[in-house]
Amino acid sequence: MIRQFQIATAGPALHEMTGELADWLHDAGDGVLTLMVRHTSCSLLIQENADPDMRRDLLGWLDRIAPPADHPSMRWLTHRDEGPDDMPAHLKAAILPVSLQVPVASGRMMLGRWQGVYLVEHRRAPHLRQVAAHFRAG
Repeated sequence: MIRQFQIATAGPALHEMTGELADWLHDAGDGVLTLMVRHTSCSLLIQENADPDMRRDLLGWLDRIAPPADHPSMRWLTHRDEGPDDMPAHLKAAILPVSLQVPVASGRMMLGRWQGVYLVEHRRAPHLRQVAAHFRAG
């Protein structure tokens, strides 16, 4: 089974997509789910989905390690074609995964109790992100 998910973003955030994936996999049986984001300035992540502070803290940490290119510590960046958040978004996507694999048993992702699947938006401007999903029964 192959599907493409679309996620509308409006700036840096973690967009949980666990529910959409679970609905799609409901009758899938056993196998492996592979996800890949089809963009170079956002990421995918499996992370805690219970406490919203985790999302704020993670975004804050990412901003500290890769602030916008107009920040004094980042003036060395030359890739600014789409604005001061362009290259920092690529740096963030370089350290976070852009693809994931999740085991599936009886149509349910084998995530831990507090785990969710997220698209992590690194850009300030709104985007329509695409995540390719492939489930392979086995």
